[in-house]
Amino acid sequence: MRVFSGIRPTGDIHIGNYLGAIKQWIALQKEHNCLFCIVDWHAITTPFNPKEIKNYIQKLAITYLAAGVEPQKNILFVQSHIKEHTELAWLLSSITPIGELSRMTQYKEKSAGLKQKSNAGLLTYPILMAADILLYQTEIVPVGEDQVQHVEFARALAQKFNHKFGQTFKLPKAIVPKSGARIKCLQDPNKKMSKTGDPKGCIGLFDKPKEIEKKVLSAVTDAGKEIKYDLKNKPGIANLLTIYHLFSNQSIKQIEKDFQNQGYAQFKKALSRLLIESLKPFRETEKKYSAKEIQRILDGGAKKAQKLASQTIKLANRNMGLA
Repeated sequence: MRVFSGIRPTGDIHIGNYLGAIKQWIALQKEHNCLFCIVDWHAITTPFNPKEIKNYIQKLAITYLAAGVEPQKNILFVQSHIKEHTELAWLLSSITPIGELSRMTQYKEKSAGLKQKSNAGLLTYPILMAADILLYQTEIVPVGEDQVQHVEFARALAQKFNHKFGQTFKLPKAIVPKSGARIKCLQDPNKKMSKTGDPKGCIGLFDKPKEIEKKVLSAVTDAGKEIKYDLKNKPGIANLLTIYHLFSNQSIKQIEKDFQNQGYAQFKKALSRLLIESLKPFRETEKKYSAKEIQRILDGGAKKAQKLASQTIKLANRNMGLA
């Protein structure tokens, strides 16, 4: 089956991105045909610095490689290198009601958080994401829970297009990890961990050991001292337990047992040691690849993606009577 997923190059990637999406990719690449994209066109729908975006693209590519994405087996590329993404988005926009876009949860959240008025790109973000997915006849889309609505939107658009113009697209399905789909901010466990939020509440994959230790030790906890998973009454510790569970592959019950009668301080120290060791491959890989080597990998991926994209866009145009 064909898999597609991507991340915006808008800042340093954090453990929430890794656990919510990238970690799934490594398992999927063993059995499926995968395309892993750096979605830079999506990055410009919110405020960005043109001088930084190229560096973010390169660092995101290194992140994919450090996580275990195999460029020889998969297609690793940059969204803007394949112009068919925007062409298909335009075709899909002709069958998309404006009301559906304005009701999307992420549009409401992101537009409300902007100091200035939101742009048309932010409103039409779901159409471009649908084009990203449908362009490659995708069947599986690994995402965090906050992106499920966008995949369902893409599926509905595909069904509508197929019904109106004839069979063109395969229908994609979202898959979400059972746990870790939404790692919370270390400073506010009621909010999602975000690379654009509180820097003290976000652990980057390339953070230095001292940075990791400082962030974990200062993480917000709850009343009492018991290391117990209680999402309602102890959201801070529940979040830290989830992180420990996903990086150690131990069950939460086992972790609770291991830290029985120990306080928050001991648990946080153990978690910081675990994260420092687990993220070591990212720090090492960052030094391994040159900018030239990264560009070679991305260019090679773009050539492979281009072949698939051109087939789909020709079919879509022909079925709409535009060919």
